[in-house]
Order: sequence, then C-alpha cells, then structure tokens
Amino acid sequence: MNSPAGTAVIGIGNEFRHDDGVGWAVVALLRERAALRPLPPGTGLAQCDGDPGRLITLWEDSALTIAVDACFPPAAQPGRTHRWCPAPGEWLHPVAAGRQSTHGLGLAEALSLADALGRGPGRLIVYAVEGADRSLGTGLTPAVAAALPHLARCIEEDVRQDGARTRRVGVRPGRPPS
Repeated sequence: MNSPAGTAVIGIGNEFRHDDGVGWAVVALLRERAALRPLPPGTGLAQCDGDPGRLITLWEDSALTIAVDACFPPAAQPGRTHRWCPAPGEWLHPVAAGRQSTHGLGLAEALSLADALGRGPGRLIVYAVEGADRSLGTGLTPAVAAALPHLARCIEEDVRQDGARTRRVGVRPGRPPS
C-alpha cells in the first residue's frame, strides 16, 4: 500500500438543487483560479454527488481531504461557512432519517463506512456552507454565491499550508480554532 500523499478537494452536492451545488461551484472556481496560480503538485479537484463509494475512492490515497458541502440548518444564514477539522477517528455521526439533506447518503455515512473498512481519509477538513434554497433548479442564491471567493481562498491556503507542513519532519496538525 502506498503512503498517502497530496490533497483531495471534493465538492459534494447536486448542481441541480440550487444552493446544494455550492461544493461543485467552489471546485469549478478553484479550477479557474488554478489556471492563474497553480495549486501544489498532487492536489486533485473533484465533484461528487455524495455517494459513499465515490467519496472513498476520491480520498483514498490522499494525505489531506478537504470536503465542501451545503448544509441547511433550521435557522440558516445563507453563505455562512463552517470549518471543521476532526481529530483522527472523530467523524461526523450519521443523522436521523428526517435530516436536512438532498443526498440519500452523504459525507457522514461515507466516513462511517470508510472507518469500518479501514479506508478513511488521512487528515480531514470539512467546509459546510449554509444554504437557503435546495429546490430543483440551477444557480446559487446571491448570498451563497457571494461566499465562494472567500471560501476558495481559504481552501487554497489550507492546501498550501498542508503542503508546507508535510515537508517538515515531526509536525502533526492540531485542531485549528473555529
């Protein structure tokens, strides 16, 4: 088995469900920006519908996985972004059947399955962007679209910092402030 290397940036969602497409939109923006300022070698950008098998395949050999997905809490502030860096083995817990998602299964279920199979991601950073509209249709709401440039810069910085961190011997990432 190869040692994990590089970074997988995975935009999760459904571009045909308005704000649920934020993960896909940020990956598209990162691709555009990489044409002007390339990301470190070994950085992969992918879009995924949240299927656990596809997610596991996308992060399998990466030292760092950055997942971006929409969330729809009851009192959402569209565009507000949450960054979560779990400790090893501290994964999201799958939520009950009535959850607020457009995915049948999603990141929490993929992490749980991957952990059981011994195929979890290396280090993980999750960005959850609060959305307003998950009805059928394309295009993000203005507040969510306005969050994209800042989110892309944050992800680029995470990728670059992780590349520098892994080149130093004996440095283990800690839990950054929220």
